Amino acid sequence: MACHCTGCQRMTASAFSLSAAIPSVGFSVLKGQPTIGGLHGATRHYFCPHCMSWMFTRPERINEFVNLRATMLDDASWFTPFIETWTREKLLWAMTTAVHSFETLPNYEDYALLIEEYAKQASKPAR
Repeated sequence: MACHCTGCQRMTASAFSLSAAIPSVGFSVLKGQPTIGGLHGATRHYFCPHCMSWMFTRPERINEFVNLRATMLDDASWFTPFIETWTREKLLWAMTTAVHSFETLPNYEDYALLIEEYAKQASKPAR
């Protein structure tokens, strides 16, 4: 996803942040101890204590997944945002190729359909 909220704009010094939602059960930090930083509150933003890069977020009240900064992957060339969130706060010139846009966040009950649709799209061979 691409998040256009003003918090992500500030933490990335850019127009939006890019995240890949990773199931919590399949995510772990293998080395080092990330530090909480950025915007402080119930949503926890984790940073590398050495370079201070924003690595991942554990969203408030959502324990099923972790938002990993897609650009932290060794190869992020495959990544394309499927949804964009907080578009009511986006900079007017900021555009993505996301299939779905939300003024804030999707309704919790919409996530299952979005995941299903993304899985179908992502499983198609590249042309």
